[in-house]
Amino acid sequence: MKLNSFISVLFAALVLSACTDMNKIVPEGGTLLASQLKETNAAVPSRASAAFVGLFNPLGNPNYFGYGTPDDWGVLMMLFCNDVEGADALLPDSNYNWFSVCGELSSRTASYRNPMIRYRTPYMIIANSNDFLAGFDDNVTDQESIYMIAQAKALRAYAYMLLAQDFQFTYTIAKDKPCVPVCALDIEDPANNPRASVAAIYGIIMDDLNDAVSKLAGYARPSKMYIDQHVAYGLRARANLLMGEYADAAADAEKAAEGYTPASIEEVSHPSFMDISEHNWIWGFDMTADVAKTFKYATSSSWLRSFSSWAYAAGAGCYTMINKMLYDKIPASDVRKGWWVDENLQSPLLDGLTWDAGTAGVASGQAIPLFEFDDKLAFLPYTNVKFGCNPIGTTDNAEDSPLMRVEEMLLIQAEANYKAGNTAKGMQILNDFVSTYRNPGYSASASGRSFEDEVWFQRRVELWGEGFGIHDTKRLNKPLVRFLGTAESTNMPPAFRFNLAANDGWLLMRFNNGELNTNFGIVDNTGGSLPKMDQNPSLRDGVTD
Repeated sequence: MKLNSFISVLFAALVLSACTDMNKIVPEGGTLLASQLKETNAAVPSRASAAFVGLFNPLGNPNYFGYGTPDDWGVLMMLFCNDVEGADALLPDSNYNWFSVCGELSSRTASYRNPMIRYRTPYMIIANSNDFLAGFDDNVTDQESIYMIAQAKALRAYAYMLLAQDFQFTYTIAKDKPCVPVCALDIEDPANNPRASVAAIYGIIMDDLNDAVSKLAGYARPSKMYIDQHVAYGLRARANLLMGEYADAAADAEKAAEGYTPASIEEVSHPSFMDISEHNWIWGFDMTADVAKTFKYATSSSWLRSFSSWAYAAGAGCYTMINKMLYDKIPASDVRKGWWVDENLQSPLLDGLTWDAGTAGVASGQAIPLFEFDDKLAFLPYTNVKFGCNPIGTTDNAEDSPLMRVEEMLLIQAEANYKAGNTAKGMQILNDFVSTYRNPGYSASASGRSFEDEVWFQRRVELWGEGFGIHDTKRLNKPLVRFLGTAESTNMPPAFRFNLAANDGWLLMRFNNGELNTNFGIVDNTGGSLPKMDQNPSLRDGVTD
C-alpha cells in the first residue's frame, strides 16, 4: 500500500468542518469578540498588521496543519495536485509517491488526507480573512488598514476561486449548479449550510476583487508576497476568463501586466522560477530558510525541483516529469524544449551547472542526470529542469514559487481578445509573445490547431508545474487525455494511464468526511467512478493529437 493512501489517525480529531469550527467568535479560551477586535485594532494598529501577515501563511508554509506529512504545504500543494491530476505532469508510481492519489484520481476518496488538506486550506484562508475583516469598522479611514482590508478580500476571492474549480464544472456551463458552502461569520446554522451555486460563489469573488482593485490604487507593497493592484487585476482577469466575460478578462489582464516584461530567451535558458524578485513575477510565495526548515520535505523544492539534496524528488526518485505526448509537440526551436531532459536525459539547460555533493562527488553539465549518491538518484526521462535551486544541491529548500507571472496575463489577453471577437489582436499578442520570448519565427497559424487549442498548448508548456493543469482542462470543457490509445504513446505509469470525457463526474472533487459529518446541508458530488487503466483510448484533446 502506498504511503499516501494511509488514512491519517489525525482525521479522527478533525470532526468539525472547515467552516463550522472557524466561524465562532465567542470569547472562548481568550478569543476576542468582533467588537473587541475593532477596539483593539483602532487602539493598537500594529496588532492588525501582525494578524495581516499571518493571512499569507496558508499559501505555502510547510506542515501548516501540523499533520507532519510531506503533503501538507498549503496552496502550493493544491497547485501541485492540480497539475498531477491533469494530463501533462506525472510522478513515478512508487511507494514514495505521496501524490499517487492524484495520478490515479483516487483523490476523490472522502477519508483521504489529500482532499482534506485541499478543502481545509482555502477555507482556512477564507475564515482567517473573515476574522481579520471583522476587526474593522465599515468607515475605517486609516490608509494602511484599507490596503490590508483589500488584500484580505483578494485572498478570500482567490480561495473561493480554487474551491469553485475543484467542486464543479466551469461557470459557462454550470453556473446554476451547486458549488461549495459559503463560509461567513453570520451563517445562521453552520451545521446546515448547503452548497451555494457557482454563480453565487462567483458573485462573492467578483465583489471582493472589485473592492480590492479599487482600494489598492496607489499601494506600494514591501514584497511580491503581498497583493497590489496588479495582482488584484490579475485575479479578476482569471475570474472573468472563467466566467466567459472575455472583454473584461482581456482588459484586466492588460492592466495586471503593466510595467512587467516576460523573461527573455536567455533568462529561461537555465533553471529558474525560484526567486520572487524575478522581474516577470507579479505575485509569488516568498519561502525563507526559517520557514522551510519547519519541514523541508513539505515544500515545492522537495517535490517539484530536481536539484535539491533534501527532497523526495532527487532522494527518492520522485521526479516530476512532463508527459512525453506534450513534450513531443514542442518544437526543437523553442527554448522551453530544454525545460525537461529528453529520453536520453539531456537538456541544454544543464550546460554550465555543477552539483557538488562534497565527499560524495561532483558532477557537471550533462553528467548531472546520471550522478548518484545517498541523496540523489538518477533523473528519469522527461524529468523537469525548469525549476531551479540555489545552489544546485541545496538542502535549504528555500526557493520561492510563482503564483502569477506576466506571461500568464499575456496568454489571457491572447485568448480573451480572440474570444471577444478581436481576433487579430489576440493572434498578434500570442505571436509577439512566443516569437520574442520563446521561439523565434513562431507563427500561431502554422500549428494546424484551432486558435483556442493553440493558446491552450502554449499555456500547457509555459505554465507547466504552476498549478493550472486540471483546472484549465475543465475551464475549456476538454477531455482529460493522458495517452493516445497505446502504452507507447505516453510515459504515464500504467495505473495513471487513462482518459476521461469532459463531462465525467469523476473530475469533480468530493467533500471530505470532516465536512460531511458536521454540515448536514451538503449534497455531495457522486458522478463518475474511479478510472481504470487504458479506459477511453479514443479520446483526443486537440493539442496532443
